Amino acid sequence: MTTTLATPSMTGQEIIDLSKKHTLFEWSAQSKVDPIPVAKAKGIYFFTPEGKRFIDFNSQLMSVNIGHGDERVINAIKQQAETLAYANPFMAHEPRARLGEKLAGICPGDIDTFFFTNGGAEANENAIKLARFFTGRHKIIARYRSYHGATAGAISITGDPRRWAVEPGMPGVVRVLDPYHGIERGWDSTEASLALIEETIQLEGPQNIAAFILEPITGTNGVLVPPDGYLEGVRKLCDEHGILMIADEVMSGFGRTGKWFAVDHWSVVPDLISLAKGLTSSYLPLGAVGMRHHIAQHFQDKVFYGGLTYNSHPMGCAAALATIRVYEEDNLIENARRMGEIMKEMGTQLQAKHPSVGAVRSIGLFGIVELIRSRKTRQPLAPFNGTSEEMAALGKFFRENGLYTFVRWNTFFTNPPLCINEVQLREAFAIIDRGLEITDKAVKD
Repeated sequence: MTTTLATPSMTGQEIIDLSKKHTLFEWSAQSKVDPIPVAKAKGIYFFTPEGKRFIDFNSQLMSVNIGHGDERVINAIKQQAETLAYANPFMAHEPRARLGEKLAGICPGDIDTFFFTNGGAEANENAIKLARFFTGRHKIIARYRSYHGATAGAISITGDPRRWAVEPGMPGVVRVLDPYHGIERGWDSTEASLALIEETIQLEGPQNIAAFILEPITGTNGVLVPPDGYLEGVRKLCDEHGILMIADEVMSGFGRTGKWFAVDHWSVVPDLISLAKGLTSSYLPLGAVGMRHHIAQHFQDKVFYGGLTYNSHPMGCAAALATIRVYEEDNLIENARRMGEIMKEMGTQLQAKHPSVGAVRSIGLFGIVELIRSRKTRQPLAPFNGTSEEMAALGKFFRENGLYTFVRWNTFFTNPPLCINEVQLREAFAIIDRGLEITDKAVKD
């Protein structure tokens, strides 16, 4: 069966003009917005109304993991809409029941209970609530190189500059440094990084700390794969002090790293796990926070104060169930591992060939390239929280040549859908290879 894609009735420019006239675009001064008009999408590609094809090398927001336009998910959504389009969150319905059971089977350890939300930020909001209610403590430890969402609580526990405009934000947040200190300073040892966390716990009073939230593999702040022993050490520190460990797997979950969840690489079981993005492959909004059995039991006779109108939405739950079946039927997690090895090899080749490539990091199909002005000083090609002419030119080149990915600060991302094949992967890297000739001209020595 072939999926019918609706024919657009507006030109790309008409779509842009009307959108800019009547809507606000995210994270932008509106006069600077220059969006790509999108009409349809299939597999690893999306298209403008005029038919220009883009390789979606960022899976949109690192979220369309199974690829665009999968008929199995589309049909599941249609069938659910015809059967039960909505039920309020105080009711039980089959997609909710089956999704909870399915997630219990694939999540780490004894995580077997889930609170369904509308997205990842809201999952993190509720993880904070659960930790505070369960422990009776109020402080939350978070890291500087982190992003946990844009809602009031989630942006407060975020470390990166997106939080600055809304500070002071939620009280009780304590931040610690990451093992990574930027391309100029590099990585701490595992022991040194854990020692700083332990010192912070002592100085803040462990009896006051409800949870430590972290992305097991940091996403938009650098695709930072922790050194072996780091997550295990955080788990041990949390256990020693009765602090809950919250793994924000919104971006790194559902096969992105070559396993169901990033924590699986180190066999670490968090107390709470935040899910979204790949949960439905963004076909519909849905998030979840999963919890270990003893935490769920705490709320058997205590009220959990949380919930919104669209929580546990039956169409979102149906989309998630269908998406998980696609991962399994198409062996997408195994494909992410196999293609990830090829992507890692091509990243190494880029670094050897191009003097502007200062670092390449990836795990599975979760990757980033950091660019520099000098191999000697390792000065980034753009300042922290800023851009440069060279990075802007690189982004323009990618767009003109049909490659869509995030260009941020001195980095760009390599996060294709997990259904990508080797030919498609090499086509994308060929565009990147040509684009890096622009940034190589900026290298001083």
